[in-house]
Amino acid sequence: MQEQKKQNFLKSAAILAAASILVKIIGAIYKIPIFNILDDGGRGSFQVTYNVYTLILTISTAGLPAALSRLISSAAATGKMSLVKRYFSVSLPAFVIIGFIAMLAMFLFADSFAGLMNDSLAAPGIRVLAPAVFFVCIISVYRGYAQGFENMIPTAISQVVEVICKAAFGIAAAMILTSRNYAMHLVSAGAILGVTVGLGLCIPLLIWYKRKIAGGLDADHDNTDDLPSRIRVCGQVFKVSIPITLSASFMAIMTFIDTSVVLGRLQDWLIHTDEVVAAAQELVLIEALPLAQALAETAEKFARTEFGIYTLGQTVYNLPLALVVPVSVSIIPAIAAAIARNRDDGEAGVIMQSSVKLVNLIAMPAAAGLMILATPILIALYNDSRQLASTILVILGAASFFACLQYITTAILQANGHERAALMTFPVGAAFKIVIGYFLAGNPKYGIIGSPIGTLACFMAISVLNIVFILLRVKEKPKFTGVFIRPLICTAVMAGIAYGVYALAYWLGSGFLGTGRFAVIAFLAVAMIVAMAVYGVLIIATRTITKEDMLLIPKGEKLAAILRIR
Repeated sequence: MQEQKKQNFLKSAAILAAASILVKIIGAIYKIPIFNILDDGGRGSFQVTYNVYTLILTISTAGLPAALSRLISSAAATGKMSLVKRYFSVSLPAFVIIGFIAMLAMFLFADSFAGLMNDSLAAPGIRVLAPAVFFVCIISVYRGYAQGFENMIPTAISQVVEVICKAAFGIAAAMILTSRNYAMHLVSAGAILGVTVGLGLCIPLLIWYKRKIAGGLDADHDNTDDLPSRIRVCGQVFKVSIPITLSASFMAIMTFIDTSVVLGRLQDWLIHTDEVVAAAQELVLIEALPLAQALAETAEKFARTEFGIYTLGQTVYNLPLALVVPVSVSIIPAIAAAIARNRDDGEAGVIMQSSVKLVNLIAMPAAAGLMILATPILIALYNDSRQLASTILVILGAASFFACLQYITTAILQANGHERAALMTFPVGAAFKIVIGYFLAGNPKYGIIGSPIGTLACFMAISVLNIVFILLRVKEKPKFTGVFIRPLICTAVMAGIAYGVYALAYWLGSGFLGTGRFAVIAFLAVAMIVAMAVYGVLIIATRTITKEDMLLIPKGEKLAAILRIR
C-alpha cells in the first residue's frame, strides 16, 4: 500500500511538472507575438495590468486548492464522504462571493488601481481582466476537490487549456484591434482578454471532471450525525488557506509595489529632461493643456515606454525556472522519506546535494546563454537590438540563476520542516528589490536598469540566506562546495563555445545570409545546438552528473540509462 501511494504521488508530481513546463513555454510563446504587435508603451501597460491581476488573483485564491485538497484528502481517507461533500458545498458559494467582490473591485476601481501603478492607461486592461478573478475563484474550488483525491489530471489539463486559449484568443484580439488602428493601450487590453476567455473555458471542463470523480463515491453509508456545521467548515477552510495565501501572495505584493515604485521614480526625473519638456510643450500647443498636466502625462508616457523595454527581458528570464519545478516537486517527498528512515549514512544530505547540483546544471547554462547571447536573442524574438534592452536581459539572465537557486533551497527548507525560516528570507529579498529599485530608478544614470538590478539583488539575498539557514538548521547538511564548482566550469566552457560559434557563424554567414533577423535566428540556432551538445558531453564525461542525481527527476532512471550515466 505504501509503495502504491508513493507511485501515485510520483505520477501526480510528474503530471503537474509536465503541465508546468508546457504552461511556461506556451505562456512565453504567447507573449512573444503579443510583444511583437505592441509598442514599448503597450508592453508596459500589458505588464502593469498583469501585475494587478496577479496580485488580486493570488490573494483571492492562492491557498484554496491546497487547503481544500488537504481537508478533502483527510476526510476521504477516513471514509467520511458526506464531509467531503460538505467541504465542497460550503467552499464553492463562499469563493463565488469572494470572486464576485474581487471582480467588482477590479472593474469599478480600475482607474484607481492604474493610478496606484502610475500608469493611467492600464485601466482598460484591468477591467478586461476583472471577470478572470471571478472565474479563478470557481476554478480553485474544483481543482482543490480533485487534488484531494490525488487526481492531478483536472488541474494539469485545465492549466494547459487555459494557456492555449489565452494564447489563441489574446493574439487574435491583438491582431484584429491593431488592424483597425486602435490605440496601443487598447490593443494591450485586447491581448490580455485571452486570459479571461481561457479561464472561463476551463470551468465546464472542471465541472465535468468533478462529476466524474463524485460519481464513484458513496456517501450513503458513513455517519452524517456528527457533521460539523457549515459555518465551522467554512472556518476550517479559511484557517488552513489564509497562512498559505499570505505566503504565496508575498512575491505578488512585492512585484506590485516594485512596479509602482519604479514607474513613479522614473517619472520623477524624466519630467525634468529636455526631451520630455519639449514633448510636453508640443502637447500644450496641440491640446491646450496646462503645462503641469502635459509634463505629467508626457513623463508617464516615457516611463511606460521604458518599462515596456524591461518587459522584453522578463518574458524569457522566467523560462529556466519552469525546468527547475520537476526537481523541486520530487525532492520534497524524497528528503522527507529519507529523514523518516533516520539512517546514519547521510542519505537526506546526499539527496539535497544532488537536487542543488541538478538545478545548477539546468540554471547555470540557461543564465549564461541569456547573458552572452542577449542581443541576438532579443533580435530573434522581437527584432530589437537596442543596447538598453540587451543590458536589461544580461542582468535578468544572472537573476534567473538565483531565482532557480532560491526556489530549490526554499524547497529543501520546507522538506526539512523549516517553513518559517524560508518565509523569513522573502521580506529581506523584497526589501532589497524595492529599496534598490527606488534609488536606482530615480537616478538618471540607471533609470529602468535599476529594476532588474533590484531583482538580481532580491534573489541573491534570498538564496544566500536560505543556504545559511540550511547550514545552521538542517541536521544532515549537504556539502555545497562541490555542487557549484564542476557545473560552473562546464558552464564557462559552454559559454565560451556558444559565444565563439555565434561570432564565427555571423562572420562566415553574413556574406550570403545578411545580418537581418532571419540570419540572426540561423546563427543563434547553430550556436545553441553546438553549445548544448558540448555541454551535454562535458557533464557526462567529467561525471558532473551521476545516476544518483538523475533519480531525483521523473523518469530519471530511464534517461540515465539512455545517456549511459553511471
